[in-house]
Amino acid sequence: MDDRAEAAPDAPVVDGVWNARVDVEVFANEASRAYLATVLEQYKSYVETADRVSARRGLTNTFFLSINTVIVTVVGILWRDRPPLESWWLVLPALVAILQCGVWWVTLLSYRQLNVAKFEVIEMLEAKLPAAPLTGAEWSRLQLRSGWRRYMPLTRVEQLVPALFGVVYLIGFVLGVSA
Repeated sequence: MDDRAEAAPDAPVVDGVWNARVDVEVFANEASRAYLATVLEQYKSYVETADRVSARRGLTNTFFLSINTVIVTVVGILWRDRPPLESWWLVLPALVAILQCGVWWVTLLSYRQLNVAKFEVIEMLEAKLPAAPLTGAEWSRLQLRSGWRRYMPLTRVEQLVPALFGVVYLIGFVLGVSA
């Protein structure tokens, strides 16, 4: 049975998928069909931009993870065969390593904020379409889960990585100075 048939006319989304405000009658005339086709094209384009932001975020993570891999490798090599340097020589490299972790963290925060805004716009576009697969169906189903199956947004998880690297660098600096 079609979920839209039983929905109240002012209900935004029924069962998370079908939009009760967009019914078969909306497609009855040519102007309505043209309007919905335009909204659909804009929707597809906008979803593509959200996907590109996510891809850029992945590349950003790869870039910063590569930098941190090099830093940890160099520190590991130097720690084993420690050159005879004064402890204050560690201040600048440690500061640079910690600051780049801060830049990484802020960059991820910016990507998260950008994606939140993009998905709000996608939700508005889906309100004009017969179905709301992303903002209605997918997100509502993810939010229904509880316990260990509860959805943990990746953007929150990935922000832990630069914070952990920063803590490791800080601990390494303290250990290096005190040694």
